[in-house]
Amino acid sequence: MSSRRDALLTTPSSSPFTVNGGVSFWYAQDGMPVPREPLAGDTTADVCVVGGGFTGLWTAYYLKKAAPYLDIAVLEAKFCGYGASGRNGGWLYNGIAGRDSYARLHGRDAAVRLQKAMNATVDEVVTVAAAERIEADIHKGGVLEVAYTPAQLTRLREFHEAELAYGESDRVLRGARETAERIHVAGAVGSTWTPHGARLHPAKLVKGLASLVESLGVRVYESTPVTEIRPKHAVTPYGTVRAPYVLRCTEGFTAGLKGDRRTWLPMNSSMIATEPLPDAVWKSIGWEGRETLGDMAHAYMYAQRTADGRIALGGRGVPYRFGSKTDNDGRTQASTIADLREILVRFFPAAAGVRIAHAWSGVLGVPRDWCATVTLDRSTGLGWAGGYVGSGVATANLAGRTLRDLVRQDAGQAGQTELTSLPWVNHKVRKWEPEPLRWLGVQGMYAAYREADRREARGHSAATHPIARAANRVTGH
Repeated sequence: MSSRRDALLTTPSSSPFTVNGGVSFWYAQDGMPVPREPLAGDTTADVCVVGGGFTGLWTAYYLKKAAPYLDIAVLEAKFCGYGASGRNGGWLYNGIAGRDSYARLHGRDAAVRLQKAMNATVDEVVTVAAAERIEADIHKGGVLEVAYTPAQLTRLREFHEAELAYGESDRVLRGARETAERIHVAGAVGSTWTPHGARLHPAKLVKGLASLVESLGVRVYESTPVTEIRPKHAVTPYGTVRAPYVLRCTEGFTAGLKGDRRTWLPMNSSMIATEPLPDAVWKSIGWEGRETLGDMAHAYMYAQRTADGRIALGGRGVPYRFGSKTDNDGRTQASTIADLREILVRFFPAAAGVRIAHAWSGVLGVPRDWCATVTLDRSTGLGWAGGYVGSGVATANLAGRTLRDLVRQDAGQAGQTELTSLPWVNHKVRKWEPEPLRWLGVQGMYAAYREADRREARGHSAATHPIARAANRVTGH
């Protein structure tokens, strides 16, 4: 396998011309944002939002729109969108981490309400972006997930039936021929499609949101890392912001805060973007609907057809760094770039000669029980949202609207709403294990999933491989 990776890296279609890191391809294409000033000393606010990604910016936006008189300060360690919000695959879709767990804890009806809220969230983002004139290359083509082994096809059918059971009556199951009419994935034996998804350019969206909230009167401080959050205080090297409400919206970077090293695990995900594909290659591939694309592998991939005719494709790569460390401006291991290119060519053999223009990585937040949450502690005024496990582009919007409602309810400005009664609100999660158990567990889990994928690809069984079933029992999937 290593010689195969080396060959992929040394072909003219990939390295040494691949840009590695630099935060992400999205910023390389659209340009880095103009830096905002850092905090210049102690200050006060009505609401302090820690984190300038999708969660923090949507929260600031909805709070300011609902109550324009609020003084809101956003504190961002680097620049708005530096984290996962500016590095993700551009999947705006209706998935939410932990839905099955919420069904077990609160009943299926509660989980169905959560799913319907997520379905509506896709349209909410599309509508707000259009109304606020944020041009983010949004195309609502839905989400297409394919299977290309017998075991994947079994899981795809089970997944399709489960989604129908959660009220997604507009989902469609397709066989091999019907799938090929939409997109030519080599060896695809079936697919499931939902209309509740869209492709977008994440950096354009997060940059637009940051400018929008600033235009509404929200104070945005960049290059201002928060080192500690405590009731009514957000502490930075440049001063402390005092506010009745301090909302932690730091997702994959939460482990860097004092006392939060084991709160959420920063899971690494990596991506590549090709050069624009020639028309002849696109004719071979199809993909005219521009759906976001995924598969049913255990170590799954995710991809989109970009507005300028590239394929942006991602997967796990090196899943976790010891001690909850994060990457350096998105730089990615050479072996991961080779692995992702191998997935690209496995899916689309016609793209074998296409150059990989950019590679990058980022971290996403993973709770110990893999359940996304949104919380406001009414006794302290501390709130938080995250743990999206890779589904954050849409979920962050739902979280922002929910934090708005929770703050307004606590301040006596509004009562309980449909959003504040959703089952993910105020869900409590235990902490991750200390090192080295954390590192060993994550590395072992993904090694097991990759081995299961390899064995399923070589075999003909329609059943999920026992290695993956064992890993699922350990992780609670």
